[in-house]
Amino acid sequence: MTSNRYIALLRGINVGRAKRVAMADLRKLVGEMGYGEVRSVLNSGNLVFSADAVTPGTAAAAIEEQLVLKLGMVARVIVLSRDELATVLAENSLLPVASDHSRLLVFTLADGAARAAVSPLCERDWGLEALAVGQRAAYVWCPEGVLSSAAATALGKQLGDNTTSRNWTTLCKLYALCSEAALAPPGA
Repeated sequence: MTSNRYIALLRGINVGRAKRVAMADLRKLVGEMGYGEVRSVLNSGNLVFSADAVTPGTAAAAIEEQLVLKLGMVARVIVLSRDELATVLAENSLLPVASDHSRLLVFTLADGAARAAVSPLCERDWGLEALAVGQRAAYVWCPEGVLSSAAATALGKQLGDNTTSRNWTTLCKLYALCSEAALAPPGA
């Protein structure tokens, strides 16, 4: 059976002084769960791994549980398959206006209810900022910076702890790594 590739996004890992964890420890934890080819991107809870016959929701719940049991850490985990991540990237209608990809945020959406909750925010006038929604993600263009973004703040409040965000550059790196590993021959 061919392994499928997934990304795991951990909410709030290594942001400030809270929820500090070494990426080596995180990779080891996920590897010990039986997932293969575990790799991390940056120091903020971004993983790529392979697995046979697992759903993203099952993998996310299992990782959340092991974080508590093995590391004593509570963190929301969102897992997307390689194909789901490809859809998130393809649906970004703000890409043509985003001149700095580090200021283009992508918030993952857990389900249709989250999408419905975000949709009214897309109708507001955000000035220089912009907000759009796809099937599994909401996109925010923050030309004046992420920390001063009213749209990103409103979106974060609306979604609460049921989401995590990454900038466009990071998601593209994760997709490249996910795709690279999926194409690599066994043992490479």
